[in-house]
Parts: sequence; structure tokens; C-alpha cells
Amino acid sequence: MLDDDGIRTLLGEARTIALVGASDRPDRASYGVMSYLQQCGYRVIPVNPQITGEHLHGEFVFRDLDQIGEPIDIVDIFRNSAAAGEVVDAAIAAGAKAVWMQLGVVNEAAAARAEAAGLQVVMDRCPKIEIPRLGVAAVG
Repeated sequence: MLDDDGIRTLLGEARTIALVGASDRPDRASYGVMSYLQQCGYRVIPVNPQITGEHLHGEFVFRDLDQIGEPIDIVDIFRNSAAAGEVVDAAIAAGAKAVWMQLGVVNEAAAARAEAAGLQVVMDRCPKIEIPRLGVAAVG
């Protein structure tokens, strides 16, 4: 599990974020977080099987991580704690560098699997909060 310095480094080096559980509904947190991350200079690739093929904030929505076909720095997980396990396994299979479980998402077993596979792990935090709190500069 990354500490503040590790999170700062991860956010500073990342360029591509896959956002699993992206929503096309403006009232959902994932909608606002995706927009914020794009404003910070990240390429954010939305993943949601229910809206596959649509576009969200200008990006094509993929069904799952293995469809993306390009390097992923961070997989940001907007799913419940139980469902986060399968997303972490997919992130490992996709070769992601890190998994980020959103506020309220805690899955210790999945975090341990990710770390054992060499991925960095952030759990129960939100990048929209962490970026300004840690003073992470815009990327790109």
C-alpha cells in the first residue's frame, strides 16, 4: 500500500488511467472524477459494459480492461469492495502498473494479489482529493 510520497510519485508519473465503473450520469462520482482527471492532463479510458461503444468525455467506452490494448498506468476502480477483486485480477492480466480503489472500496485480499504481482496499490482514496492535497502538478 502506497504512502503519501508513493501516491505523489504514482500520480506524477502516470499518464493513462482506465476508469472501471465510469458512468455517463453527471450525478455519479465517477463522472466528475473522470472529467477532473482529464483536466489534470491524464488520458482517462472509461470502462463500463453497460455503455460499451458510447463516448464519455470524448473517450470511447470499453467493455473491459482486456479490450483496451494499450499500456495502462493506473486502473481506478469505481466498483464495490467485493467486485473490486475481479477488477484487480483483470488489471494484473492487462499489465497495469497500479490499481486504485476509490473511497469506501477496501479489498485486502485483492490488494495483496496486486502487490504480489508487482502492482502498486492505493485503497480507500480518491485521486480528485489526493491530487490537490499532495500538490501533484498537472501532467502532459
